[in-house]
Amino acid sequence: MMKAVVSDGRSLCQERPGTFRAMREMSHSVLSRDTLASYLGDLRNAEIEGRNLVTEKYARMEGQIPPLSECPLIPRIVSIESAWMKELCDAWPVTFQASVAYFARYESCELETYSDPTLMLLYRDVLAALEDGRNLVRERYEHLFEAQGQGTLAEVEAKARETAAVPA
Repeated sequence: MMKAVVSDGRSLCQERPGTFRAMREMSHSVLSRDTLASYLGDLRNAEIEGRNLVTEKYARMEGQIPPLSECPLIPRIVSIESAWMKELCDAWPVTFQASVAYFARYESCELETYSDPTLMLLYRDVLAALEDGRNLVRERYEHLFEAQGQGTLAEVEAKARETAAVPA
């Protein structure tokens, strides 16, 4: 679906499909098998219907189309995940310079492409992690950095500080 996105210019993800795959793997690395199976069903159904969920997500982010879903679980999930992202921004400010507001917008538009059954399963995953004191956003980034051989979050932050010449 990413390869088929038509826009004014090619995106970085289209130029670097390996990076796109790594980011998608990161996003899904913390989800239950039930959630992943349901999401795979969403992708297959979209393909059958001739929909491109990536195009729809970016069209939503750019305000080109109305909301794709009014599911009340979306703001709940986004709220929890945004709090988790804020924790990362506070703990590792050089590594995570992205704004929490952008994260929330991106997450919300992504979730609007999910079916209600997938959102219910995702919400279950998020609540279970919250109850266990886990931060799924942190786990996603730990997975990404480990897969890329960059080390722990602390090591990535230390390297970023050296590069940015920011005192520790």
